[in-house]
Amino acid sequence: NPSLLNSFGLGMADVKTALSNANANRPKGDVETANHTYALATTDQLFKAREYRPLLVAYRHGAPVRLSDVATVSDSIEDVRTVGLYDTQPAILMIVFRQPGANIIDTVDRVRALVPQFQAEIPADIKMSVVMDRTTTIRASVHDVQITLLVSICLVIVVVFLFLRSPRTTFIPTVAVPVSLVGTFGVMYLFGYSIDNLSLMALAIATGFVVDDAIVVIENIARHLEAGMRPFEAALLGAKEIGFTVVSISVSLVAVFIPILLMSGIVGRLFREFAVTLSVAIGISMVVSLTTTPMLCALLLKPHDQERHGRLYRASERVFDWILGAYELTLGWVMRHSALMLVATILTVIFTVLLYFIVPSGFFPQQDTGRMMGQVIADQDVSAQAMAHILAQYAEIVSSDPAVDNVVAFAGSNAGAINSARMFIALKPLEQRQGTIDQIRTRLTKAAARVPGALLVFQAVQDLRIGGHSTASQYQYTLQGDNLADLSHFAPLLLEKIRKLPGIVDVVSDQQNRGLAATLVYDRATAARLGINPQTIDSTLYSSFGQSQVSTMYEQLNQYHVVMEVDPQFWQSPDGLQHIYVPGRNGAQVPLSAFTHYAPSTTPLAVNHSGQFPSATISFNLAPGVSLGAAVSEIEQAERDLGVPASLHGSFAGTAQAFQDLKLSEILLVIAALVAVYIVLGVLYESYIHPITILSTLPSAGVGALLAMLVFNVELSLISLIGIILLIGIVKKNAIMMIDFALLIERQEHKPPEQAIFKACMLRFRPITMTTMAALFGGLPLALGTGNGAELRRPLGIAIVGGLIFSQMLTLYTTPVIYLYLDRLRLWFERLRGHRPTPVLPAPASPGV
Repeated sequence: NPSLLNSFGLGMADVKTALSNANANRPKGDVETANHTYALATTDQLFKAREYRPLLVAYRHGAPVRLSDVATVSDSIEDVRTVGLYDTQPAILMIVFRQPGANIIDTVDRVRALVPQFQAEIPADIKMSVVMDRTTTIRASVHDVQITLLVSICLVIVVVFLFLRSPRTTFIPTVAVPVSLVGTFGVMYLFGYSIDNLSLMALAIATGFVVDDAIVVIENIARHLEAGMRPFEAALLGAKEIGFTVVSISVSLVAVFIPILLMSGIVGRLFREFAVTLSVAIGISMVVSLTTTPMLCALLLKPHDQERHGRLYRASERVFDWILGAYELTLGWVMRHSALMLVATILTVIFTVLLYFIVPSGFFPQQDTGRMMGQVIADQDVSAQAMAHILAQYAEIVSSDPAVDNVVAFAGSNAGAINSARMFIALKPLEQRQGTIDQIRTRLTKAAARVPGALLVFQAVQDLRIGGHSTASQYQYTLQGDNLADLSHFAPLLLEKIRKLPGIVDVVSDQQNRGLAATLVYDRATAARLGINPQTIDSTLYSSFGQSQVSTMYEQLNQYHVVMEVDPQFWQSPDGLQHIYVPGRNGAQVPLSAFTHYAPSTTPLAVNHSGQFPSATISFNLAPGVSLGAAVSEIEQAERDLGVPASLHGSFAGTAQAFQDLKLSEILLVIAALVAVYIVLGVLYESYIHPITILSTLPSAGVGALLAMLVFNVELSLISLIGIILLIGIVKKNAIMMIDFALLIERQEHKPPEQAIFKACMLRFRPITMTTMAALFGGLPLALGTGNGAELRRPLGIAIVGGLIFSQMLTLYTTPVIYLYLDRLRLWFERLRGHRPTPVLPAPASPGV
């Protein structure tokens, strides 16, 4: 109490000195006798408040002045301006982070195992509990993906059975699924990969096309069996004929992942495991289809004349024959009007480009992880007591929401500036609450608006948050300045302009330059005459109002501080300064008012920097249904309209910056995938023309994927982009199967290109349809999935399913047309170079291809 100190002629420095001398922790030496050594120990430390109260501060008029005469001494916390709440109860929040590379589920399990031990070591009236566990949604998400994987496997097996209609025949390609997946798990183990959402998502997609190679092989073998061959000869010939096709399909599919494997940054690190997992599954399925599948065909299949089929088989065969006949008629019409189909192919390419600019774009799908963060931003002149009261009001509002499981909140030095506080909100499981996380966030924002003098901003916690500052909202735009004056002027103007943009909500700035300051202006001449220097003034003020740590208590494991400051009644307002005395010449206590006067002013609560330059970061959230791409474009336009000077530089940060980088590179990524596939196909076919024919199937897949995103209101995010890149590998197999057989027919039967491609289309219609349906149904559970983490998987499934449906309908007609036009182009080039084309000679009838 400064008033009591002054009544004894003492100051804060006297109390500080007494407390500093109260504790010591130095070596004392040993005492030795003839037979024993004694280590010296003293009671040189005080550990409890009751031990400090009788501490002697000084003598006045022959009587001792003890600490209890001038101060209140209590066992308390180190910083009285902090507050922590669990729901509405006082609490201490402890956050545990795992080490980089550690398995988060294993880490959490081991931490939870220690909680009972910790509880046993603390007083019984203190309850220790886990209020937020990040692995809850991770475990649920992995479980959902495992179910999705099993559903995909079952659907693929059903598709194969519906086409082959024989349990024995269905068993042969089905073997490729478990063998490929088990083999992939082995390689993942060797590479140190973990079972997570991305790897399981890759395996779920893989189930749809690890059977493709086996289907192609068994269908070709079955065709020779129908021609009268024995199973062993049919297996050898069928595998020999189709081997190159299988290798082409698999190698070109793996080539799609080369750009992903070479990507740098966080995106490359995330999807490298995804790409490796898929590539390994494809490689293993190729080996299985060329070895195990022919062996099982020779062992399990019967000669055609020994097969006995039931009524259902014959009925389904008639249905398929009718579909094949319809395809034959329509294909004949298309080839007679090939110019129309060529125009349709060109229009498809144009439509793909248009849709790319129409579909809303984003970075990562917004996930419902069951967790939210909240940041309280109060007036910049708010006091610690008022902040604690505001935080308690917000905690009560949030914890009363029926969708909220619990909330922890804290304010003080750990929360940033004095006018900031933070919340961590755990929601109830999906099946126990109503509404999405965005709807809950909107509801809580409206409820929190009732509290005056502060703003509470929520953001949904995402599994992936890239760089940037820790801000109230999810996305960030940073304005850097060469000088602080321009930044201080234009940053608030840009903030207000962004707040008016539609679709952008929760817009706040971390610029804190309007805090109140109680400035003491002192007369240096008077202070010097009184024997007072600036260092003494600052030391006295900090001892009074700065929660000064004046002594340290050492225990075996921990250390604790003795903190000194004036009684709280004296720091409630600047008027408390008039009670503060400073030691002058000869130890006389001089009031501050004797040589200073109070001048109110403003001061920054914090000056933020990005690199070496002062900056202001504006954070924002997106309204439901608004894409990040649209918001980025609007903010960039707002900055241009404001006309900020050249001394200011604006850029997005964190996730928004990663999104911009992706927008610049995603076209290059698709082009790189196309180039990689073209090079691989060119090497396999030793041709410049045939790879173009194969790649001509891709625009139709792009149109289907982008249209599906528009229909289901899905953004073109990184996950969707990966789906489109996967389509490059999946869709081209239709053209590979057609072209391989067309070339084989031309070579063996010497038929003209028109007849060869027509016959190849008819022969390959069944395996093309089977493999496409298998891939489609393999991705269907991802597209229709619900539950934890479904937001991350759904865009991938929608892109694949939409692309496969549209491309299957179109490429069955466009591929033969493109093949013929490019063949004519090849002949034209040969004539230009003076080469005469090889004449097509009639061939004798053959039971072969």
